[in-house]
Amino acid sequence: MFNGKSKSEFAAETSGSNAASLISAGTTLKGDITSNADLRIDGTLIGNINSTAKVIIGANGVVEGDLAGQQADILGKVSGTVKVKELLQLKGSSVVNGNIQAGKLQVEPTATFNGECHMNNGAMTDKEVDKHRLEKPADKNVLVA
Repeated sequence: MFNGKSKSEFAAETSGSNAASLISAGTTLKGDITSNADLRIDGTLIGNINSTAKVIIGANGVVEGDLAGQQADILGKVSGTVKVKELLQLKGSSVVNGNIQAGKLQVEPTATFNGECHMNNGAMTDKEVDKHRLEKPADKNVLVA
């Protein structure tokens, strides 16, 4: 396995590298991914992504689940909540169906986004979003319980 090297030798060699992990086109993965390195999805992921680095969803990539990362470029399709601490880019013919929380957001004219968007320095937590909604109701005649 891994060109005759043991699994631990391979892990030791790759753990210090900056190479991105890749789910290639034609691959479907069911389950959650946690990564400390850059991640690129060109296939299909049915599950959640939690990364401390950059996440790229390629033009043919599909994610059915939530995505959390430091930065993200989306060119494919995401159905779920997207939380990015820094810059989120919706590029090309990307489609995002779900809520977005991002430090900064860049949306190209050909991208599609359906959901709510909350932006600040270091995206808001769910509790902060709920608190914000309660403090500032859209209509003063509406009673928030």
